[in-house]
Amino acid sequence: MEEFKELYQEIILEHSKCPRNFKEMEKPSSCANGHNSMCGDKLIVYLKLDPNKKIIDVSFKGVGCAICIASASLMTEAVLNKSFLETKAIFEKFHNMLTKDCNFECLSISEEKLLALSGVKKYPVRVKCATLAWHTLIEALKAL
Repeated sequence: MEEFKELYQEIILEHSKCPRNFKEMEKPSSCANGHNSMCGDKLIVYLKLDPNKKIIDVSFKGVGCAICIASASLMTEAVLNKSFLETKAIFEKFHNMLTKDCNFECLSISEEKLLALSGVKKYPVRVKCATLAWHTLIEALKAL
């Protein structure tokens, strides 16, 4: 189990130091702002969708703690090429992993990198850091 903890810590550090899809998007289909007033995290999530409402590009910009930035980075990888319904299902599983009694069984193999954030469950105040980008993503999808 200790090996898994180390691996997940490495994933969080990697994604917080070198976040994927950390850029402002030109001509997005939608975007939304997110703010965590408890710790000052602020993000903008950008989406580009195809005519069938599948996410063909996703990015984010902003400032935040390592958990917030790593979660946003991992989120962009998890939802790329997913429909609104698939994205919402991934969000629900991710949120349940952080707030309910489920861990590995909540996520599919294609989403397993998100398990790196499962330790956040032990720190309820940090759950908002880990879910900020996800809530912002859902708002951007609702705005369509």
